[in-house]
Amino acid sequence: MMRYAIQWVRSLIFNTQMYVAMLVLGVLFFPWALFDSRGALTACKTYARWVRWTASWIIGLKTEVRGTPPTEPVLIPSKHQSFLDILMIFAAVPAGRFIMKRELMWAPILGQYALRIGCVPVNRGKRGAAIKKMMEDVASGAAKPGQLIIYSQGTRVAPGDRKPYKVGTFALYKQLGQTCVPAATNVGVFWPRHGVYRKPGLAVVEFLDPIEPGMKQAEFMEHLEREVEAKSDALMREAGFDPDAVG
Repeated sequence: MMRYAIQWVRSLIFNTQMYVAMLVLGVLFFPWALFDSRGALTACKTYARWVRWTASWIIGLKTEVRGTPPTEPVLIPSKHQSFLDILMIFAAVPAGRFIMKRELMWAPILGQYALRIGCVPVNRGKRGAAIKKMMEDVASGAAKPGQLIIYSQGTRVAPGDRKPYKVGTFALYKQLGQTCVPAATNVGVFWPRHGVYRKPGLAVVEFLDPIEPGMKQAEFMEHLEREVEAKSDALMREAGFDPDAVG
């Protein structure tokens, strides 16, 4: 009980300084970011490194990126469990840009920096219209060249939960004609969707084998879900969590 209480307090300290750092870095980099997207990119990279570094010694949560992070323009469909996997993927690639929910545009600091680095906001829940608008924004250059990251389940998914993969990923895969590099993770075991508490351990994001252009929709979606879910489950088991025991 005492160990849990100490870790909870450490988690509270970590969470507090994480948001203070976002504010401080956001203000410091704002003049550069306002006139040059490289300023926004540098600010976001700096913040991602800061959070990973402070997590390692404040709450004992180490982070590790496995596989080969892509450096060329690719589509990255990823498992999404918490804010941490966003930071880890972004830190691992040179020019990451996310397909993000439109509400984040209005988030202080975070939303404006996301737009400056070329993230593409979409309306969730409007299905066909949202996909159409997303594809138009990508085609028109709203997403700059780089690594386009999409969460194929459309939201954060807690460890052990099962949610369907959405067809928007295939729509982008077909439209872009680029190699697809999926990513799996176990970060939700340590950094849950809600609450203060953060567990110590080793959080992993792993880039998987590339999927070359040209697959048909059914084949692509089945392959993507099978590979990402299997590897994510394996990483969660490595972290001491059995995803099959939930529910």
